[in-house]
Amino acid sequence: MLGKHLLGLYEKALDPADSWADRLRTAKELGFDFMEISIDESDGRLARLEWSKEQVEELRRVCFETGIGFQSMCLSAHRRFPFGSRDTAVRERARRIMDQAIDFAVAMGIRVIQLAGYDVYYEPSTPESVRLFREGMAWSVERAARKQVMLAMEIMDTAFINSISKHMAYEAMFRSPWYKVYPDLGNISAWPENDVDFELARGVDSIVAVHLKDTLAVRDGFEGKFKCVPFGTGCVDFPKRFGQLERLGYTGPYMVEMWYDAETGGREAVADAKRWLEQQYRQGVSGGTQSRESS
Repeated sequence: MLGKHLLGLYEKALDPADSWADRLRTAKELGFDFMEISIDESDGRLARLEWSKEQVEELRRVCFETGIGFQSMCLSAHRRFPFGSRDTAVRERARRIMDQAIDFAVAMGIRVIQLAGYDVYYEPSTPESVRLFREGMAWSVERAARKQVMLAMEIMDTAFINSISKHMAYEAMFRSPWYKVYPDLGNISAWPENDVDFELARGVDSIVAVHLKDTLAVRDGFEGKFKCVPFGTGCVDFPKRFGQLERLGYTGPYMVEMWYDAETGGREAVADAKRWLEQQYRQGVSGGTQSRESS
């Protein structure tokens, strides 16, 4: 828990060589309430969408026995297979991935699928790629709504959807209770054009979960750093953000996004990060210490 909030841990924070039982047990022992599973662009994680019923049932059994499961899925596979691709076969694969991810979520009891907001990633963005992305997302929302699975757009590390304001235009377009937003405090803070106070206030009624991650801000001559920035060394004012979200009435979960590093140690690094974030949360909620921005 983080105050009154459920606290999740990203799958990639722990050693991928460990079994699911070991990773889930570690997360539980460290005080996390759930894990977020990754379906990224790698063949190995994409293969999870092809699992047999027996394989899915085995993971469900492990969750039951360890006492911790998955509430959310980070679906970043669409970076490799984007809805906006000029290649028809790639777009068809994007739709198949979405259908499979929705079915996997239903089978595993996953509540939220976090989406990667790229029209394209390895191709140039064009007006046509944006149109195709919108078309694919509208289709995806309809598919998710049929099975009552929430789709939530992450605020991203590229300019295409790097603010809640940009996301809200799509939310207004699709007009579905099954399409909301999953902001990443690191990503949203790294873009200098974002007024983070305004962005969180504007989107609070649509926020279904919040990623906790530090980043280095974009500036002239520097494209920013959006991954593997140690907590407390980046641009995110965590006490201020926690305090603001509390005042806004946010009651959903937080999810710690980290990446395993054998040199720093997975379990120890996660435990240190959790203690640090708990301290930042207490500071932000109490208001007893000035935030980084106001000091």
